[in-house]
Amino acid sequence: MSKVKTSIDRREFLKRSVFAVVTSYELLNGFTGQSVLADEGDLPDMVVVRNGELDVMFDKAMQAYGGMGRFVKKGATVVIKPNISWNRPPETAANTNPILVKKVVQSCLEAGAKEVYVFDNTCDNWRLCYQTSGIQASAQQAGAVVLPVNDTSKDYVEVENPKAQILKTLKVHERLAKADVLINVPVLKHHGSTGMTCALKNLMGLVADRRFYHSNGLHQCIAEFCLYRKPTLNIVDAYIVTMNNGPQRARPEDLKLVKYLMVSTDIVAIDAASAIILGKKPQEIRHVQIAHDLKLGTMNLDSLRIQRITV
Repeated sequence: MSKVKTSIDRREFLKRSVFAVVTSYELLNGFTGQSVLADEGDLPDMVVVRNGELDVMFDKAMQAYGGMGRFVKKGATVVIKPNISWNRPPETAANTNPILVKKVVQSCLEAGAKEVYVFDNTCDNWRLCYQTSGIQASAQQAGAVVLPVNDTSKDYVEVENPKAQILKTLKVHERLAKADVLINVPVLKHHGSTGMTCALKNLMGLVADRRFYHSNGLHQCIAEFCLYRKPTLNIVDAYIVTMNNGPQRARPEDLKLVKYLMVSTDIVAIDAASAIILGKKPQEIRHVQIAHDLKLGTMNLDSLRIQRITV
């Protein structure tokens, strides 16, 4: 009897002091200075960390979210998908920050991953993107294999997506098709075509033919990719956020030093939170609304346990 009462008391304590059930517009408020390593049954749905450097915020977030070992088991093959689309240096925030990519690779290997692959089907020349972004060097230093994607006629396999309305078949990199774990590491930005690019849209870099999306219903296709495969974990780089003129033509005045990092297994929720940081309502981003309607996750943040940490 006493054991049951202790469990209830502890759960109530965590509910009051660690988890925050919030409305969308409270996401950026109410931060604590605490980071608690939760047990499996007490984990939040999302962790939002602010006001630190990316490597420190990543460590705090993963500690609060149960550690990378929760997602990456010994001997696993892991694909890490950052945004490496543009031939732009890290200070422009057009791509995922290489410091964060390095930390994610290291964390996966420390958890026991057998192989870690990093790649992106870039918009600009892939060699220049990989080099100028700093991601190739940082990922390789951490122990990852950085894969070229210059020839989409090979190394890609066609897969079925029977639950989709439009994206019924797609070609994805064979490493993704065989991977045990997919970790999505986007950078948050304004986007001229979709309003925002973050976790859902970042997955376009896993397919061979992005043009199909643009000519057959961009927002629907972005959402429907997750009917084929949802990431195991999403880690959002919102350290420097492109508020306007994204995805890659931002001027210095379009960039905002926000110093946020978020982690969640719910790709819809993390995009909903990202929209708020960008100054938008989640339902204004059509692919977020579509993904919510497809039950790929929830954009109703007030239904979630969100742990918020200030470094």
